[in-house]
Amino acid sequence: MGKSVGRILVTNDDGIDAPGLVSAVKIAETLSDDVWVFAPAEEMSGASHSLSLSKPMRVIELGPKRFAVTGTPTDCVMVATRHVLRDNPPDLVLSGVNFGQNIAEDVSYSGTVAGAKEGTVFGIKSIAMSQAVMFNGEPGTWVPRFEVAEKHAPTLIEKLLDCDWPQETLINLNFPHIDINDNPEIRVVKQGKRDRSILGLEERIDPRGRSYFWYNFDRLVDENGDLVYTPGKDTDIEAITQGHIAVTPLQMDHTQGDMAAELATIFG
Repeated sequence: MGKSVGRILVTNDDGIDAPGLVSAVKIAETLSDDVWVFAPAEEMSGASHSLSLSKPMRVIELGPKRFAVTGTPTDCVMVATRHVLRDNPPDLVLSGVNFGQNIAEDVSYSGTVAGAKEGTVFGIKSIAMSQAVMFNGEPGTWVPRFEVAEKHAPTLIEKLLDCDWPQETLINLNFPHIDINDNPEIRVVKQGKRDRSILGLEERIDPRGRSYFWYNFDRLVDENGDLVYTPGKDTDIEAITQGHIAVTPLQMDHTQGDMAAELATIFG
């Protein structure tokens, strides 16, 4: 594969030491000879599109073109594009590869998706990448198969970059939890909606008798690998649980057009 991209910025939300970041760099290096890494110094999963407004950030140079930022994925892209690389900004932002899928409502909470959102804010083509894990009750099944993303992402990204992207659009890629020798379909799907019953909030008691809370996500599949509920057709949930690669274009503009038109007749 020839190097088809100029400068690439790689970020994530799992932190500078995350194994998925290693995979993202491998993917980026198949596409470009100029790869820069700006990642959170600590894990920032669930940070969404947040900024560090109430405390200063530090940018720690760890090596050539490799920086840790004491902030969120959004901060990382901001520091890179507005400061360190401001005179020669990246041509592509790759965010990930996340430990676990970012599908359905995840796209609102995800720091991985937010890294791609912030690149989109600056007019840079941006792609979020996540490697699904499917827990079925067996020990060790949470281990993500990042090699699946490494195998399929480069060619897929090249095809995406050949497309015309509407303004304010980013791409959300989710890679399935499959064997490296499997040949998944590439499915262009819409954002799904989870059964909200799989998200729990557990109250626990610490050693001093005080309560605290911990989020608990129930399983998507049962011991036989079957879905515990029926997802919407042609959604990212369906694609991932069926072992396919999910490609979902996301819009930055959250405006509900039909309602805006209706409201205009009321208030206009």
